[in-house]
Amino acid sequence: MKTAITVLLVFITSFALAQTEHEPTEMDPYGTKNPKAPKQLDDFKPMIGICDCDSQRKNPDGSWAAPVQMTWKFKYIMNGMAIQDETLKADGRHSGSIRQFHKDSLKWYVHYYTSASPTPTLGSWEGSKTADGKIVLYKPQKAPNGMDGFSRLTFYDITETGYKWIGEWVDPKETMSFPFWKISCTKREE
Repeated sequence: MKTAITVLLVFITSFALAQTEHEPTEMDPYGTKNPKAPKQLDDFKPMIGICDCDSQRKNPDGSWAAPVQMTWKFKYIMNGMAIQDETLKADGRHSGSIRQFHKDSLKWYVHYYTSASPTPTLGSWEGSKTADGKIVLYKPQKAPNGMDGFSRLTFYDITETGYKWIGEWVDPKETMSFPFWKISCTKREE
């Protein structure tokens, strides 16, 4: 009887640890990629950790506002099967995303939330990594004048030491582009 209980406890403990072995810990604060995860999680691998960034939004008159300092932290979640990011901005506007890659559609699905406007339904973008190394995500969005188009978010100049990001409104053929937000980041910690 003692042997059966011991075996059961070892099995339960092993099962529980297997469900969380890739989660962030004190030893590995950003978690690790699960070997069963889609290989595309590596698209965001250079971003895992903390970056110091400058965030700039467009003013209503079309000029760029002064940069706001922020930190942008990326980590593995869901036992290493997805990625979560979090921004902490000096102006008190914080945000984050949950990033999941769908193997069947070969697309990233990114769900965004912000402290500036809590909502019962999260905005979501979808996209993929391009041949030139950019990660480009889209969400249908009308222009202020009612014209159809997309919110396009692009990570680019991605290296082990940092990356850049730009948010733009684009028309359906992507012949017109109106940037509304840009961020430049330098890696602080992996």
